[in-house]
Amino acid sequence: MAPEVSPRRARAVLVALSLAAFAFITTELLPVGLLTHIAPDLDRSRSQVGLLVSGYAVVVVLASVPLTRLTQRIPRRHLLGVTMLLFAAANAVAALAQTYAVLAGARLVTALAQALFWSIATATVIGPFPVAVRGRAVALFSTGATLAPVLGVPLGTWLGQQAGWRAAFAVLAGVGLANAAAVLVLLPSYPPAAGGAARGSAPDGRRFAVLLVATALGIGGLTTWQTYVTPFLLDVSGFADAVLAPLLFVSGAAGVVGTLVAARTLDARPVASLLTPLGIGTASLLGLYALGALRPGVVALLAGFGLAYAAFGSAVQNRMLHLAPGSTDIASAGVSTAFNVGIAGGSLLGGALLPVSGARPLALAGGLLALAALTLLAVDTRRARPVGPEPTVTRPSTSNHAC
Repeated sequence: MAPEVSPRRARAVLVALSLAAFAFITTELLPVGLLTHIAPDLDRSRSQVGLLVSGYAVVVVLASVPLTRLTQRIPRRHLLGVTMLLFAAANAVAALAQTYAVLAGARLVTALAQALFWSIATATVIGPFPVAVRGRAVALFSTGATLAPVLGVPLGTWLGQQAGWRAAFAVLAGVGLANAAAVLVLLPSYPPAAGGAARGSAPDGRRFAVLLVATALGIGGLTTWQTYVTPFLLDVSGFADAVLAPLLFVSGAAGVVGTLVAARTLDARPVASLLTPLGIGTASLLGLYALGALRPGVVALLAGFGLAYAAFGSAVQNRMLHLAPGSTDIASAGVSTAFNVGIAGGSLLGGALLPVSGARPLALAGGLLALAALTLLAVDTRRARPVGPEPTVTRPSTSNHAC
């Protein structure tokens, strides 16, 4: 049995691991913002520096499930503490790197730490909360990852511009140390199998497999367009380069809103909370294809896209906690792999289409992939209905829960 955790302590763990998620995603994407500073300093091309991001995603895809299986028996307090210490050490090495090889090696270690973090963090952070409010906790945990592109990467880019790119990685190393200390102090130690969310609440192997396929398709569709949003906004919509940052902020801010909205719906309506954002994302992409030259419409659709992407990610994690056919850690590793397969596949598809057809058809291709994912999930939901309706959870009185 997992030890009792007070509501205050459970919330503190939630905040600490949400900040850790913020740090991981910021680190993953930071080379994009600092590309023009890292490349000349290390005497490398911009495309080689870009590989520090795409290679990172490949490592996460390959390592998530194997690392999770290897560490299944290690108490999560120790494992997450060591993971954050590795994160801190790798970023410290990156801050001191004088060659591209050293920086790439540091990124490899960080990617391995991230692969393990995303596989075990969700079940760990959700376990102390009552079942009735776990969806809300999932969404609040996801807020850290949602804020990273909106706040973390711009702040890291600004710091790198002002004090040199190494300073940004040094600050992230400090954040990692603080997170490691918080995890080791706040998180109780107990066998992983004893955690409150160690197993799915309504295990179903077939439906979980459908969820993984739909996640890869949906994220792939969203990423097909998102990766090349800049050429779309410049070439199709005709926006000036100076307004790109505000436009991307609109999408990121809408993502934060989407995560907060999901926090209010995931517990009572887990399936609707999964289908609705994917439907909004599909409609946004198809709308961008049809109305790409209409600037006011593009701004609204850009916000819809950002909201959908963030809310869909939270909903997938929440659904995983329901359907996981065995260990939720292994299931979470599978979800992380599906996400990164979608990201890599969508980026490759967009990169192949862009030079041939331009930026506008990327929205159509992405929209059709997202529509395929939406159809798959909708058909699966309909097939499951004769067995019984999707369970909804009645929220207990506020005095009884930790969130």
